Formats: sequence, structure tokens, C-alpha cells
Amino acid sequence: MNTNSTDQHAIQPWQPLAQQAAFRHVLEAFSYPGRVVSLGAAPNDTLTMLLATLVDAGVTLADPLNQVSADDRRRLDAQLALPDRAQFVVSQGAHVPDYQPVLGTLESPEHGATVIVCVESLGEGARLDLTGPGIDGETTLHVAGMAPGWWIQRGRWNTSFPMGVDLILVAGRRLVALPRTTRIQVKGAH
Repeated sequence: MNTNSTDQHAIQPWQPLAQQAAFRHVLEAFSYPGRVVSLGAAPNDTLTMLLATLVDAGVTLADPLNQVSADDRRRLDAQLALPDRAQFVVSQGAHVPDYQPVLGTLESPEHGATVIVCVESLGEGARLDLTGPGIDGETTLHVAGMAPGWWIQRGRWNTSFPMGVDLILVAGRRLVALPRTTRIQVKGAH
């Protein structure tokens, strides 16, 4: 049996204790929008760790740009769906979305999709000023690799609050959550 550290790390996303720890970090990110947190996974495993933590056979997943490997999709056991019907959508920041995700209803806004966006970097790039619940006054976030059209789409999706979508941005080992309650002002490049 090969037990080198690379092989051991590759299976970490599928370990229950690793998923529990990752879930606590995701909760922290949603509790404090704009706060960048690390899942502790290898850079190439962060998306997999996030999906292994949030997605299972009971939810729907869309991956229109095929960012999730076939093996990981099989292990997740999620029901595959189109982005306009999925509870979780994996996307790429460089590509402005041409879909309308699930926004929930007034009676059940919690059914709005969570859109996971892979970006180049958190900590450099366009400056975002964030306000809203979980933020003491205002905080600043810098994001590289997110097309400006994304912010326009997010604004459209969240105009009928409490309906809307929540975003999770993923870059390297790190992620940040931007719930629908977070107000974003894009200030330009860093």
C-alpha cells in the first residue's frame, strides 16, 4: 500500500473528521461575510473539500464548465442538474454566468442556490466594499479573476430579497462567503 503524503492528502476530502472541520470553517465564512478562511486542504483539493462537505445524494449539483472530475462527481453522489434547477452550482469567475440559478420563493427563500465560484485570488484584484449582517460597519475584500459581469448578475439575482443566491468564492486553499444579505460596492482594481 502506497502511503506517501500526497496519496494520503488526496483522500482527505472524503474523511468525516476533515469534512466536519471544513464545515466549521464554512460556517465561519458565512457568519462573517468577507472574511477569508482556509479549509486546510491542498490547493487543488479545496473545491473538492467544499463539495464533499456540502453536497450529497440529497441535493442537486450543476457543473456547467466541468470543473469537478468525473471521479469526484461519482463520490459526491449528488443528483446532476442544469444550473437553473440546482441547489449548488459550480462556476468559474472568468466566465460571466448565462444562466438563472434557483432563487427560492418568498415562502421558502432558503431554497435559493449556493453558487460556488472558482477565482484566481482572494486578497488581490478588484476592491469590493462589503456591508450588511455579520460585518462590523464595512469591510474590504480584493478578488482577482472575477469578471465584472458577475457582480451585475449577482445584483440581479438578489434584487427580490429574501429570494436570491449565496456565493462562495474559492481560490487556492481559501474561500470567502458572500450571502445574499451582503451589499457589495465594486471599487475597481487593487
